Amino acid sequence: MGADERRAIGLARGIARHFEDAGQASLAEFTVKNGRRADVIALDQKGRFTIVEIKTSLADFRSDTKWPEYLEFCDFYFFAVPEDFPQEVLPEDHGLIVADRFDATILRPSAEAPMNTARRKAQTLRFALLAARRLREWTDPAV
Repeated sequence: MGADERRAIGLARGIARHFEDAGQASLAEFTVKNGRRADVIALDQKGRFTIVEIKTSLADFRSDTKWPEYLEFCDFYFFAVPEDFPQEVLPEDHGLIVADRFDATILRPSAEAPMNTARRKAQTLRFALLAARRLREWTDPAV
């Protein structure tokens, strides 16, 4: 595991803590219907999804052209970066989170872009099933 991957795992932890404090449930590494894997996805009490794309470095951001493919699978979209990331390069029309392994802070909110209703229902079921499977694997590693 490389340094960028370890850093991304730490950021995902801080982001998850932030969502938990906000009353939302989150999962790391969630694959949306088009096959893309979101770094973090959160579900709020109103059934709305937030996807967070973690960028650990400028090179990581510049080499990624797939992030727009997540937009139809969430109501809110954020980039999350470490504090030393050059934030001015990130698109201003999406939310911005600064995170570390302990917590996260929203610096720029995301505009809401409501998901398609049928897609939301299907994704909510997939979210619940994946969460249940992960819990089962954690409580019974033999599964």
